[in-house]
Amino acid sequence: MSRRVARECVLKSLYALEMGGGDVGHVRDTLVRPVVGKNVIHLRFAEQLILRTLEHQVEADHMIVRHAQNWELKRIATVDRILLRMAITELLRFEDIPPKVTINESINLAKQFSSVMSSRFINGILDAVLRELTDAGRLNKSGRGLITSSDGTVHHR
Repeated sequence: MSRRVARECVLKSLYALEMGGGDVGHVRDTLVRPVVGKNVIHLRFAEQLILRTLEHQVEADHMIVRHAQNWELKRIATVDRILLRMAITELLRFEDIPPKVTINESINLAKQFSSVMSSRFINGILDAVLRELTDAGRLNKSGRGLITSSDGTVHHR
């Protein structure tokens, strides 16, 4: 079991909610728990990612629109839109996950569940979002694999 598998479950859960609505708890119990099982760490990560992505969806959507030149949000493929929302949420709300990991995981999930062109699109949007967050001093990352310099700049090891 890995965070990648947890992210796959989150993607499927958010997709189910986007397409059919319903109760977050029911979707979690149906799509996450059977796969993640009793791994408390990955279950907690998946639950937090689902809830935080939903909670910060409007903010993520604004960032997507700002950086998806000539694309209306509703024209972006549903899976791609969800992957972007998840990644932006990870960048903003999960201090212990390095941005490079977030972006790479999103690209890999896009290749698996969308298309190669989608992975390029997602990479471009997330690179722009990362630059925006870094320039605005909104990237708050700490932990293994990250170094914060005295001026607050985050560097990857």
